[in-house]
Amino acid sequence: MTQLVTVHEDHGAVFTEQGGHRIPAHYGRADRAHLAVRNGVGITEHPFDVVEITGEDRIEYVDNVVSTRVPADSGHGTYALLLDPQGRVRLDLYVFTDEDRLYMLLPPGRADDLLVDWREKVFIQDVSFEDVTAERLVLGVHGPLATEKLASVSTGATLCEERYGFENTTVGEQTAMIVRSDDLAGEEGYFVIADAVDGIDLFDTLLTRGVGACPFGWETWQTLTLEAGSPLLDSEFEERIPNMLGLRHGLDFEKGCFVGQEVVSRIENRGQPNQRLVGLFVEAVPTPSAAVCDGDEAIGEITRGCASPSLDRPIALAMVPFDHDVAALTVRVDGEDVSATVTALPFQTGSADSARLPCY
Repeated sequence: MTQLVTVHEDHGAVFTEQGGHRIPAHYGRADRAHLAVRNGVGITEHPFDVVEITGEDRIEYVDNVVSTRVPADSGHGTYALLLDPQGRVRLDLYVFTDEDRLYMLLPPGRADDLLVDWREKVFIQDVSFEDVTAERLVLGVHGPLATEKLASVSTGATLCEERYGFENTTVGEQTAMIVRSDDLAGEEGYFVIADAVDGIDLFDTLLTRGVGACPFGWETWQTLTLEAGSPLLDSEFEERIPNMLGLRHGLDFEKGCFVGQEVVSRIENRGQPNQRLVGLFVEAVPTPSAAVCDGDEAIGEITRGCASPSLDRPIALAMVPFDHDVAALTVRVDGEDVSATVTALPFQTGSADSARLPCY
């Protein structure tokens, strides 16, 4: 449960639950918050599970199981996938290398099962895992003024320009780790990781000091990431092979073996997967799993749709056959077929491209 319930309530939050985390769904007008982020900067609470990994073999252990290289040098990080033997995505995660430990951010509610699995596989390695979700808070600072916002409240800090790079510094009077994110909202973005006991003061600092900011919730995060063309674990790529999503930055084809590598490398060498992720302009907002049709033939399915606040029209992401080149399609919405048109991603260009924009 968030440490900031009372603070969010004071700002008019309506709550949702994600993987055991109670976080704001919105603060009354998710569409207005969306546009405020697009035009300035917004602050949100990200419901990550947080794990600390210590021991002399910590980097080697994690590097052997994830899909990208874990940096050896402090102050750097990576985005990685955990795959099953068939190459399908089980989890995605961020790993950050600090002086004497690794920090790992996981999707909400996923730490327990993963750590049970990893602890069972530790034999003679010197490595320990601790779920510190209850003791840590992860706030997001997103928008074209995100860098200016953090510069205005973290005196003396040199904000890292490298994705997943970070600096341990102070924000206001609170100690925090400022991480350059992967810009999933299609805007400049940072994660601010701190002790939960400092959460109220940290949230207030980010919201009210320096460059003006607005709070935003889970619903706004969904529309921002959809407009940016960012596939997400729970809607787009869990149980799918990452090549289908064009998640190239989540795969390192040069590193040593990891579970599922043989499958994704074979598809990479073959030249293309059998499906790809596309953007659709749609006449009405479809629900996930709605059929995408070419004439009378169902060729794919919707993964996520919304009424775009930036474009003032319905948009959606869909999985379709890789070599399908018909732009005019239909989608089943409330029992009726409505027209849909394939369009290039992202739907909306902001201050930074998402690192997850499909790349084939």
